[in-house]
Amino acid sequence: MQFSLTVNGESLDIEAAPDDDLASVLRREGYTGVKCGCDGGICGASKVLIEGSAEMACGKAVQEADGATIQTIEGIGSQDELHPIQQAFVDHFAVQCGFCIPGMIVQTKELLEETPDPTEAEVREAIDDNLCRCTGYQKPVEAILDAAARMNGDGAVATDGGTPSAPNACEGTERNGETNE
Repeated sequence: MQFSLTVNGESLDIEAAPDDDLASVLRREGYTGVKCGCDGGICGASKVLIEGSAEMACGKAVQEADGATIQTIEGIGSQDELHPIQQAFVDHFAVQCGFCIPGMIVQTKELLEETPDPTEAEVREAIDDNLCRCTGYQKPVEAILDAAARMNGDGAVATDGGTPSAPNACEGTERNGETNE
């Protein structure tokens, strides 16, 4: 059976069985940033934006998405031109093993479009169904808050991995007889 999808701005006609898993279909079409972590739509690794809403593609039949506009992690930025969310994840060393991060970034994009200046609690709630097997949520939360500041144009770029509002940890320390200011 043929299904029509618009993925990252490109119209696609895809041959698939109606109950084929959307995540598997997208991966078969080359969108390998969509991860299949649980095969049940539970862990969040397969999140994509469907009509602007973050949804898990894993466990969703392709026929349910027929005619939809989908954005995957590949459509959010590129290797040469990272989206501010992606750059914040890199700068905060929040990419960790990288398996769950595409889903977190997709979820973050939806969050920041709906809530441009989220609180830490709102960030944690937004990614609470993204299972991180590295068990490290602190760095992604810091990256998301930094990304929000960057996208609002009022945040410093944290290229050292720290939070933009954090004081310089080296400030006032002495090294080789000189005080770092």
